[in-house]
Amino acid sequence: MWKNNRYRPEGGLSIGPGAISPFIKTMLIFNIAVFVLQILIPGLSEIFGLSPAVFFERFPNLLYQPFTYMFLHGGFGHIFFNMFMLWMFGTEVEHSMGSKSFGRFYILAGLAGALLTLIVHPSQEAVMVGASGAINGVLVAYWIMFPTRLLYIYFLFPVQVKWAIPGLMLISFLFGGSNIAHMAHLGGAVCGFIYLKENWRWASFGSRFKNLRYRRQSAKLEKKRQEASEIMKRVDTILDKINEVGIENISKADRKFLEDASSELSKQKNLSKN
Repeated sequence: MWKNNRYRPEGGLSIGPGAISPFIKTMLIFNIAVFVLQILIPGLSEIFGLSPAVFFERFPNLLYQPFTYMFLHGGFGHIFFNMFMLWMFGTEVEHSMGSKSFGRFYILAGLAGALLTLIVHPSQEAVMVGASGAINGVLVAYWIMFPTRLLYIYFLFPVQVKWAIPGLMLISFLFGGSNIAHMAHLGGAVCGFIYLKENWRWASFGSRFKNLRYRRQSAKLEKKRQEASEIMKRVDTILDKINEVGIENISKADRKFLEDASSELSKQKNLSKN
């Protein structure tokens, strides 16, 4: 698969997304290290992989499995394909989202794949391993973010991302075989779709909320300025009266107003400093 994502300065096409991004680099190293441990320590997959039947039978002792299963793999081809797809499609998504946000998204998609598997196949005894749920979430994110990019299938056939990725997912679902964790794939994909769509809505809502809060704060400040202006006008009037008749001849009401005004203006001055 050849991805046409940008042009080189001399006009040639670039292959792949470029340098490995920080979170994906961490995932590559960690997944490979875990795969080596799987080879060296027999039975590791049964301990940290996800078997729904065993999970529910021993609940809540195995609550870690919906998290740990996504870092295990069933063979060299399995880990190579998943990590290749993660690098190929995840790099630009990570650059767009930021490493921390992308990391949360990746883990959440993997957990969603585990959750849907537990819901749909609660009696499944086979152990599920692999990052495919998280990878499918990444594929959906790429599909949403870069729908018009071209993928060269088998290096020959240019297909836009908006058609290529759903097609690849459909082919995997129809012809992947019984050993494919389809519910994990679907859970990760649905999570990816909801996460990005709702994240955009929440970002828009957050922006509107900040603007509303700013307008309210501005209105409060303007009201305080008007109140302070009215106070100063009356203070000036009383001071003019003092200049004419002396402070001992002004009314008790005017004296009390001066005291209250002095106290109020001092409070506002202290608040503005803080």
